[in-house]
Amino acid sequence: MPERLRILFLCTGNSCRSQMAEGWARTLKADTLEPHSAGIETHGLNPLAVRVMAEAGVDIRAQHSKTLAGLGDLAFDTVVTVCGHAHESCPLFPGSARVVHQPFDDPPALARDAASEEEALDHYRRVRDEIRTYVASLPESLA
Repeated sequence: MPERLRILFLCTGNSCRSQMAEGWARTLKADTLEPHSAGIETHGLNPLAVRVMAEAGVDIRAQHSKTLAGLGDLAFDTVVTVCGHAHESCPLFPGSARVVHQPFDDPPALARDAASEEEALDHYRRVRDEIRTYVASLPESLA
């Protein structure tokens, strides 16, 4: 089996978008990717992200919110920043880690003014599906 690409999905709080990306990568690309996620800070695992991922058949309940320090000395081949703040705050990574910016809307921010829980969940579902499409294109889309 060829060596898997070690990839980090980085966002602000490692609560939603990066967690979804890690979950999709573990589900869709386990043979080609070794996925991890982290945040510039930690905000805890977002329960609505867990819920919409479960709707799609992906269980991320065992994942947890962590910063880069929580990953130890892992070296990454690719770092994907999934939000503007993480991209602007992205630290330098040792070695030859390639940093790619692939922004996604922030479901909690979009859902903040939702009139109902269902409307809020629709934002999470849309972003979940956009992240799935992106992850499904990996690693080929990184070329």
